[in-house]
Amino acid sequence: MITVLFFLSSGLFLGWSLGANDAANVFGTAVGTKMVRFRTAALVCSVFVILGAVVAGHGAAHTLGRLGSVNALGGAFTAAFAAAVSVLAMTRLKLPVSTSQAIIGAIVGWNIFAGKPTDLSVLSKIVGTWVLCPILAGVFAMGLFTVSERLVRKSRVHLFMLDAWTRLGLLLAGAFGAFSLGANNIANVMGVFVPVTPFPDLTVNGYVLLSDVELLFLVGGLAIACGVYTYSRRVMETVGSDLFRLSPVTALIVVISSGLVLFIFASQGLEQALHSLGLPAFPLVPVSSSQAVVGAVLGIGMVKGIHNIRYIVLCRICLGWVVTPVAAGLVCWVLLFFMQNVFMQIVAK
Repeated sequence: MITVLFFLSSGLFLGWSLGANDAANVFGTAVGTKMVRFRTAALVCSVFVILGAVVAGHGAAHTLGRLGSVNALGGAFTAAFAAAVSVLAMTRLKLPVSTSQAIIGAIVGWNIFAGKPTDLSVLSKIVGTWVLCPILAGVFAMGLFTVSERLVRKSRVHLFMLDAWTRLGLLLAGAFGAFSLGANNIANVMGVFVPVTPFPDLTVNGYVLLSDVELLFLVGGLAIACGVYTYSRRVMETVGSDLFRLSPVTALIVVISSGLVLFIFASQGLEQALHSLGLPAFPLVPVSSSQAVVGAVLGIGMVKGIHNIRYIVLCRICLGWVVTPVAAGLVCWVLLFFMQNVFMQIVAK
């Protein structure tokens, strides 16, 4: 059992890193505009990210498994650890890096080291979402901003009432965004451990309360919550205020837009509904909350005037997105070499 917990620790480290980076972005704009206190945001985010992970985390994890099924506990430990190290390094640079990109890069690194084929069709689908995610969030934000601006102008609501409704809206939208994040991004944290999960089903009187995978996702969700509480303020500053100055109303729009994007790429129910109508469905893949938030912020910036966007900050963010998967893949390959040849651990079968 001690050995199992040791190998699982890298997944917990990655979950903590995701909480410190990606999960913080759900409430980053709310905290950055001083509309919601950090402690309140962290509590709401933690509760709903755990619920999302346990209740609806299977869809994106399935797609991640098709990219590369890490079939040894030592390999899963190394892939998760390599991704976590990459995310932590970017977080220390105050960059809202994508945990999704980090774990994808690590899995590809494992595939190369183990001599396993990488499903290029799945990889291209995932990489395509890295482009589609911020664009879709930006489109949502532009539409919502235009509509909300007209509604506020016509309603002539009192500023104090508008402020109160905005605060409530930020909390509700943040809860939805956190749930969607847990459902979508738990695959990043624990997806590589699904084929080798160490947990049994939790049963009471013959009834399965939680399956082995749901228990795995629960542990990962708790790790994400720890990351939110202990190390998320740094990235909130970058996304919440540095890239583009947001008002409370625009901060609400960013939270709603990013939550919608995460939900779209995680909802099995939505996928089935679109298929039943004969419509193409969005792929169930883990996408980055950082990319969604940045896309939404840029969408509002384009409506209000592109001259207000801080392009130096934007370039730093985009550089982090490019470097992350490459760095995670290289780190994973090097660590796998040491795990197999120095520590004599089985990293692939």
